[in-house]
Amino acid sequence: MNNPVASDFGTNSIGKLLIRQAVPASVGILVMSLNILIDTIFVGQWIGSHAIAAINVVLPVSFFIAALGMSIGVGGASIISRALGATTKSKAIRTFGNQITLTLILTLTLVIFGLYFTDEIVPIFGGKGSIYTPAKTYYRIILYGVPLLALSMMGNTVIRAEGKPKFAMYAMIIPSITNLILDIILIKILNLGMYGAAWATTGSYLLCFLFILWFFISKHSEMKLRLHDFRLNKQIVLEISSLGSVTLSRQAVVSVTYLLMNNILYDFGGETSVTAYAIVSRMLMFALFPIFGITQGFIPIAGYNYGAKEYKRVKQTITISLRYSIALATIVFLLLFVFSELITRAFTTDLLVIQKTPNVMRWVFAATPIIAIQLIGAAYFQAIGKATSALLLSLSRQAFLFIPLIFILPLWYGELGVWIAFPVADLLSTILTGYFLRKEIKQNLKII
Repeated sequence: MNNPVASDFGTNSIGKLLIRQAVPASVGILVMSLNILIDTIFVGQWIGSHAIAAINVVLPVSFFIAALGMSIGVGGASIISRALGATTKSKAIRTFGNQITLTLILTLTLVIFGLYFTDEIVPIFGGKGSIYTPAKTYYRIILYGVPLLALSMMGNTVIRAEGKPKFAMYAMIIPSITNLILDIILIKILNLGMYGAAWATTGSYLLCFLFILWFFISKHSEMKLRLHDFRLNKQIVLEISSLGSVTLSRQAVVSVTYLLMNNILYDFGGETSVTAYAIVSRMLMFALFPIFGITQGFIPIAGYNYGAKEYKRVKQTITISLRYSIALATIVFLLLFVFSELITRAFTTDLLVIQKTPNVMRWVFAATPIIAIQLIGAAYFQAIGKATSALLLSLSRQAFLFIPLIFILPLWYGELGVWIAFPVADLLSTILTGYFLRKEIKQNLKII
């Protein structure tokens, strides 16, 4: 097992495979989330609570552009996993070349557009009042590095599809550690404020890209590209777009959610409510890392075995993934309910923020124990190439339920209604996803 290959997905124990895939993914996500978390703590303690809010304003813009790389990566990785399972390696390599070309074209175009309209975009995403100046500073510098982040996120999914999860983990750990070191140097020692925070993050994107580039040109990767592999192929592009639209739509909705939440909360409680949301959203990224890790580990195993028509193994993968993720989600839920105030105090000394955030955190995470069903269910349809079902289920929570609820519930409950929308959307989307997943298993995973 020292040199794992994709073919192991079709022969090894599902439990061991899931652990082998999910643990490195979880560790990578944990380190990346810790980086975001500690970065936010550094910014809050060394620059101020308004700086936390400013980063939250910029996040949806940079997040969406980077998500293009992620969506192209996930869409292409689904093709690659199934192609390797069906022993058509040439299609896998051609897909990877097309992924690189698409990522470069789309992200560079959006970055140029984003930089040109800086003054208009920052206020739209909630950069108002005392948040505007630090948000604008952070925004421009971060956008310089976003194409590198997009390429890195795309490449990371391909590394995992090749059956090399440890390298995918390293790709997330190295820039995370670098970002924290640069934070200390640029913010604390050189006292560069938001400039330091922004350049520390952009520098970490560069290092991540360089590591992934090294992986693909080294002997560790099977994806040895030739020039003609970069030429866009209509059929491959359409398949990447179809499957990648699931991830892109989900991430686009996340960006829209940040935009709406920043503006709605600013109207209700000003900078304090926006800062509380910024802290809780960082905890969402951090606290759910084991569930996200299992989901990432689940996709290539399910996709490979579905492509190989090993439906019994696909069903086993679903069952074991759900069992592990629900147990871990329950532990996360309990820890956050108990330690919510202690967590808040780590971010800021602002008494108004400390007073508001713990209750906000408890509402936002109230339905955490069941959210794994929604994540694994949507990921299953993506893994097997059923893009429409995956898209609709992925969008069900935020686009179809959460966004309408943050407009409806505040009519009766004010700002509290915004926070109640989180568990209500989680509950309803989980019921919906569970229904369709159960139906798919009974009807289409025909096991003899």
